[in-house]
Amino acid sequence: MAELALCFCSDATYNEPALQGKVSLRRARPVQEMPPLSATIITFNEAENVARAIRSLGDADEVLVVDSGSSDATCRIADELGARVLHNPWPGYAAQKNFAAAQARHDWVLNLDADEELDPAAQAALRSWKAISPASADGQKMSQPAGYRWPRRAFYMGRWIRHSGWYPDWKIRLYDRRRGSWHGDYVHESVAIEGPVAALAGEILHYTWQSLEAQYQRTEIYTDLAAREMAAHGRRASPLDLLLAPPWTFAQTYFLKLGFLDGYAGVCIARAAAHYVRRKYEKLKELKAR
Repeated sequence: MAELALCFCSDATYNEPALQGKVSLRRARPVQEMPPLSATIITFNEAENVARAIRSLGDADEVLVVDSGSSDATCRIADELGARVLHNPWPGYAAQKNFAAAQARHDWVLNLDADEELDPAAQAALRSWKAISPASADGQKMSQPAGYRWPRRAFYMGRWIRHSGWYPDWKIRLYDRRRGSWHGDYVHESVAIEGPVAALAGEILHYTWQSLEAQYQRTEIYTDLAAREMAAHGRRASPLDLLLAPPWTFAQTYFLKLGFLDGYAGVCIARAAAHYVRRKYEKLKELKAR
């Protein structure tokens, strides 16, 4: 059986950033059968990606796809691969993922985006997790992990990105819905967990935009949401924000986060990050001027 790597943090609510220390668990004595698992994917016109995501979830007891109105073959592909397909009008990223978790048949939920998949090591870790209960020495439920995370590795401009602030991009994706839920009204949704969080071996593989044009089109959507989020929190765009934030973001991404080690892709990532910040503040300024 594959090794199950575990990494614990405090019992406080956890929102994905850094985690200290890692502990390996090798063939621990089974304590109890882990509960069944629901995998959830939210989709909108993901015919090019959804099959790959579903196939990486073969160890789940069900795969639930929640679609918000695709006009391509997304739903047909998911149905043919055995997923349960539901339809729900788009309420926002966090709300849609919470809707999917609420509709799942089981309390343990594994969420993937449609353009992601679990790599073979992550799939093996998931099988080990289902076979070995990660109970603590005292066996109390609340001391057991309420969520698990993986690093996410992105494929961009024909290569896997290891720097530029993109890796390791830790994501909690496996969690007990009774002890966690998605938060984030606009962008950057994440799972807030009440209880310990552990890290599982393997990685989530993220297949990003097919072209720079597609990336910048998506940036327009995300910066709309980011500007609305900042406006909702009372933020304003000062002239210094517009003048200094974009070049500082480029320098931080390319130099401090070692983007130059990612080659030409690192240049593109730094440029896109600076463009994102500029557009975000431009749109915030427009919102405040209305």
